[in-house]
Amino acid sequence: MTWMEARFRVARNPDDASRLPYLVWLPLEGGVVLKAREPWPQAARVFCAEDGGAWTETAGLVDEAAVLLCRRRGIAIDLVLDRPQLARSQFIFTTARGRPAVWWQTPKTVQAANPGARVPRGRAPGGC
Repeated sequence: MTWMEARFRVARNPDDASRLPYLVWLPLEGGVVLKAREPWPQAARVFCAEDGGAWTETAGLVDEAAVLLCRRRGIAIDLVLDRPQLARSQFIFTTARGRPAVWWQTPKTVQAANPGARVPRGRAPGGC
């Protein structure tokens, strides 16, 4: 897949018993599939869990957008979409209560969660 074909997708989770009603597909490393509580983090960070299954849109596609950037940086995956709003987000892979967890956040939700914190906006001068 070329960068021109890279698409971000959100679909409804076909598993009705799941407490995470959405599936998120990231065009990275052959495709990363996550279960998510919300289709986009707007008011707070969104809890996600890794889904060992394959991507499916059988329950219906909710969102789709072209991807400008999707790269892994340590425990994070940075995502930049080609659209005017709801375009930048980050997935943080960590542990919660001893279990693997993923938090999906935007710069706005990070600022709302911790109002006094400085949110990096770009590279430091002279950095690589």
